[in-house]
Amino acid sequence: MMLSALFFYLFAIMCVGAGFMVIAAKNPVHAVLYLILAFFNAAGLFVLLGAEFLAMILVVVYVGAVLVLFLFVVMMLDVDFAELRAGFLKYLPVGAVVGLLLLVELIFVVGAWLTAPELVSDVPTPPAAEVSNTQALGEILYTRYVYLFEGAGLILLVAMIGAIVLTLHHKSDVRRQSIAAQVGRTREMSVEVVEVETGRGLK
Repeated sequence: MMLSALFFYLFAIMCVGAGFMVIAAKNPVHAVLYLILAFFNAAGLFVLLGAEFLAMILVVVYVGAVLVLFLFVVMMLDVDFAELRAGFLKYLPVGAVVGLLLLVELIFVVGAWLTAPELVSDVPTPPAAEVSNTQALGEILYTRYVYLFEGAGLILLVAMIGAIVLTLHHKSDVRRQSIAAQVGRTREMSVEVVEVETGRGLK
């Protein structure tokens, strides 16, 4: 028990510290690396809670795909971050209001949890102990929350298609491949038979 509490405080402190350094780092590459550290510590907290599937998803999906891709984009693109930070003070009041609203919501959540302990009885009963964490999560997602799960996937699909449409620019001076034109070509369109007289070449 003492060892698990020690690891909990270690992962929690590292996660909060790395999250603060994400917004405090001046170099965007360093910010991405701090975000990777925060995700690893969050995965450690999931392991302590017995949610090993969520921990592996956090590491494989976010660290292995999203953050590595973002890191390569930041390193390869020549982005003027000094220009991006120029409007920081302009949007500071709006950011402060949003942060204050989030703080008030967190206070209300914690206050309701402390003042209304009967809400704990409304939590759905956990699955049987003999079922693994991954199987239990799959049964809940694909039975009780199947429509919400499919709706979330549909929203992500629409967002991906929208991002592709908004960023895709066709250039007029680039030769493009037309599959229909290639498949529709006949022998007469592709091959020309020419009779060449002896001793004379083609003009």
